[in-house]
Amino acid sequence: MSYRRELEKYRDLDEDEILGALTEEELRTLENELDELDPDNALLPAGLRQKDQTTKAPTGPFKREELLDHLEKQAKEFKDREDLVPYTGEKRGKVWVPKQKPLDPVLESVTLEPELEEALANASDAELCDIAEFPGFGVWVPRRLFCLQRHIMSPSLVPAAILGMHTLMSNQQYYQALSSSSIMNKEGLNSVIKPTQYKPVPDEEPNSTDVEETLERIKNNDPKLEEVNLNNIRNIPIPTLKAYAEALKENSYVKKFSIVGTRSNDPVAYALAEMLKENKVLKTLNVESNFISGAGILRLVEALPYNTSLVEMKIDNQSQPLGNKVEMEIVSMLEKNATLLKFGYHFTQQGPRLRASNAMMNNNDLVRKRRLADLTGPIIPKCRSGV
Repeated sequence: MSYRRELEKYRDLDEDEILGALTEEELRTLENELDELDPDNALLPAGLRQKDQTTKAPTGPFKREELLDHLEKQAKEFKDREDLVPYTGEKRGKVWVPKQKPLDPVLESVTLEPELEEALANASDAELCDIAEFPGFGVWVPRRLFCLQRHIMSPSLVPAAILGMHTLMSNQQYYQALSSSSIMNKEGLNSVIKPTQYKPVPDEEPNSTDVEETLERIKNNDPKLEEVNLNNIRNIPIPTLKAYAEALKENSYVKKFSIVGTRSNDPVAYALAEMLKENKVLKTLNVESNFISGAGILRLVEALPYNTSLVEMKIDNQSQPLGNKVEMEIVSMLEKNATLLKFGYHFTQQGPRLRASNAMMNNNDLVRKRRLADLTGPIIPKCRSGV
């Protein structure tokens, strides 16, 4: 309470009068004190994490090599701190000796029939593993034999076979043994830690498409060029991709255009949207695995009503999620389109996913009915009897 009473006398002070009486140097000092600085915030630049202390004049030009030489010389002249207890290499304490586990006298007194003992002693690793997995193929071994057989055979071999470990076989060996009566695990316990060896698959060869040559062929309206595949060519400049979209506006032969993994962004999507409004030949457009945001995807989908030739569009796996609002707008545009048959995108919500699936199903039904009408002619309804 005494501290609060001390503050009461400052309640009626006029701050403007006090600030008006300060000199320019005092105001500058006060401004430095009131700076809200956070030295622990790594997201701020270094100049905003601490006060400006570079107002003094430099003592001379900055010479990096001389500074490094000086720091190295200073480090060599600095004496190392002496150890409180000098190291002599002497070993202290007792050597650790593992304790021997006592054996159960009841288990030591267990005996087996001579034939069974001889069969287990002469069995190979593969045979013991096979007995453990499929008791019907060999001799049933009681669990009590765990400690007794450690003195006859390998200490890590028989216990594993007796306990019936299913990890003694890989999945491939296990399913092969189910359909055959022969021993599949021929390596014994050595195969426990070995996974199934699969054949190495070589890496896919890089895309050999010549970007500049293909662009010129599109501009020249080459009739032999019907598919353009620029997938996974990451060094294509953005202006070049926009030039592709501009060239496809007047092209009359390219039916498939794919730019998967080319680091395309929104400007490329905007150019492709303008292309779709004028192109009347393209059937497939694939822009998956790029950096197109929700705005670019919406621009592409909004261009679909102006295009009657596109039947497949793939936009999935962008760098950032589109969001529920964008997905709902995409579905609304798909429901208004009657020509698109395949739309490659995984909706995060069940509602938009179901609506998009129904829209594609309706479009496919329209194509099927149109094809059936072309084959059989118009369907004339039958008249009722007596009419």
